Amino acid sequence: MAESVYKVVELVGTSTESWEKAATAAVERAGKSLRDLRVAEVSELDLQLKDGRVEGYRAKVKVSFKYESGG
Repeated sequence: MAESVYKVVELVGTSTESWEKAATAAVERAGKSLRDLRVAEVSELDLQLKDGRVEGYRAKVKVSFKYESGG
């Protein structure tokens, strides 16, 4: 098996419903512009608050994809 290199990018997905939907939004959006996604790791979760109430969910996600050189 040949050696492979993967690049990791960090994204923040948001949702008004759940952390799962926030993470899914980040991965699905990344999939529109990055090829060959391999692994997604949720690294941080937080809440957006307004007037003491939860207004939104945010998931920080690290996504890896296979690095392809130009040559």
